[in-house]
Amino acid sequence: MGGDIVQVKKSWLPVFVLFLGVMGISSGAIFARLASAHPLVICAYRVGLASCALVPFALTFYWREYRTLGRGDFARTMAAGFFLACHFAAWITSLSYTTVASSVVLVNTIPIWVALINFFRGKLLPGGKTWKCVLLSFLGAAIVGYGDFSFSGDALWGDFLAVAGAIFAAGYILFGKEVRAKMTLLPYVAMCYGTAALLLWGVVLAMGLDIAGFSRTTWGAFFGMAFFSQVLGHSSYNWALRYFSAGFVAIMLLCEPIGSAILAFFLFGEAPGSLKIAGFAILLFAVILVAREE
Repeated sequence: MGGDIVQVKKSWLPVFVLFLGVMGISSGAIFARLASAHPLVICAYRVGLASCALVPFALTFYWREYRTLGRGDFARTMAAGFFLACHFAAWITSLSYTTVASSVVLVNTIPIWVALINFFRGKLLPGGKTWKCVLLSFLGAAIVGYGDFSFSGDALWGDFLAVAGAIFAAGYILFGKEVRAKMTLLPYVAMCYGTAALLLWGVVLAMGLDIAGFSRTTWGAFFGMAFFSQVLGHSSYNWALRYFSAGFVAIMLLCEPIGSAILAFFLFGEAPGSLKIAGFAILLFAVILVAREE
């Protein structure tokens, strides 16, 4: 991980790593479905176990890099961890109030929020072609969730939490983009995930939520989310932030419903209908277009 090479052009490696990230993050919905625990406890175990695996190695092998960082770099990394914790807390909690399809579609509005936040920070909005790709990808995600939307009072609260999760994820990606230009992967993700873990575990303990006595399936889901969804999935995206724009990485996150559907088909025998397959095709088409622009 310490051998990150900044000048990687026309290489298959960044694309391959992003593909691994898509599959890793896509497993999060599968594991969340298997875990029988409070949403905040699920979040806390996800980043907590990942931090336990990464922090010792980061402190052992990258201590000198930490010592060379300025206060601004530490602050940005901890801010990324704060937004990551808020993202997980809002999104996973939303699943208790609204449908999975509604939540996934709304939380995948991340590219729109990345573009808007960049605009308010004084950066130009993406070109018209990129906006078309963003809107096309959101259309595909909406088609995937069509028919599963609900508009009851609880569902609207869940939808609001999902949108909040998207905004927090945008902040997580943008802060990560700034820091990853200076830090190698392992020390960055160790500090980022560690910050998120401390925040989430602080909330869990303050609320007095149950943190033990779970079934083997739930414990397996905790470890699966930590190592596949977090260490493999999110770390792959954080690695890619050194080579791609934040907007492109955010749009790649839209492939999560496709990866989740593939995993659900093989694990649970859930075959998507023709309408969802059409939505997946539109999503892939949008991702290919924006990848060419990148």
